[in-house]
Amino acid sequence: MNAKEVHRLNDEEITVELRRMHRKIFDLRTQAVTEKIEDVSQFNKIRKDIARLNTERSVRRIKTTQEVSA
Repeated sequence: MNAKEVHRLNDEEITVELRRMHRKIFDLRTQAVTEKIEDVSQFNKIRKDIARLNTERSVRRIKTTQEVSA
């Protein structure tokens, strides 16, 4: 997921996507304990996607608070 895709999502979709990503990373951690993971780069990719989603959510919150206070 790149930044352009994240910008297109609405607030509810961001929340759903964050839940999905957190579940995915949990599943990867579980898989790492129980069996060998072939593609360990998935951890970093998912973490970066989570960071992008959280950043976009924070930016939107800041914009709405600035609009309300103005």
